[in-house]
Amino acid sequence: MDFEDERDRHGGRANPVFIGVERAIHEHRLPPGTRLAEAELCEIYGVSRTIVRAGLQALTHSQLVTLVPNRGASVAKPTPADAQEVFEARELIEPRTAREAARHATPADIELLLQHSAEEHKALDAREYGRSLRLSGLFHVEIARISGQKTLLGFVDQLVSRSALIIALYWHRERARCDSHHHERLIDAIAAGKPDEAETLMRSHLIDIHTALDFREETDTQRSLRDRLLGAD
Repeated sequence: MDFEDERDRHGGRANPVFIGVERAIHEHRLPPGTRLAEAELCEIYGVSRTIVRAGLQALTHSQLVTLVPNRGASVAKPTPADAQEVFEARELIEPRTAREAARHATPADIELLLQHSAEEHKALDAREYGRSLRLSGLFHVEIARISGQKTLLGFVDQLVSRSALIIALYWHRERARCDSHHHERLIDAIAAGKPDEAETLMRSHLIDIHTALDFREETDTQRSLRDRLLGAD
């Protein structure tokens, strides 16, 4: 099962520029600050400038892209203060979604989380680290969906997307990603219907990621926009 494609369909975002750029950001193929030239995006995706501009506007609304008049678009570049705010917000919201997921999860929900965990492990075993990062983020969104808290789901979706940029800039641990063992423990707590345990595990998991942030910026600028978006090595 391709959870990335599943997310794109449920998100209702049919714009190929939105889908392609968002995925490249989640997979850390597009570093913060990368310029997104309209003409090049038209060529890469084979679409009109109207479609490119609509995609860039949607990405701007999601705070993944910055649009500057007369200068064009670039991948957003969160500041250290932005990073602190995003993770503090996640630490407030996501323990609640984990708690509610433990109260409301169905057997089908648990099966989906288990499949998701298996996909994460498969990506890691194949050294597809970008895909594993995206799957790690989508795992958190899936828990928010299971919680039944629709408003919080929207917040988590956006915060997870912004976290991809923050981790790209500020987390330099080797093979930086969510620890899949934390995810497995969360699944166990949710499946067992243990709200307190699920809440505690999610909070400690997010604090662990937050405390790993390193605000000494380090960015790769060598690859072309085409290579980054199309995943070329």
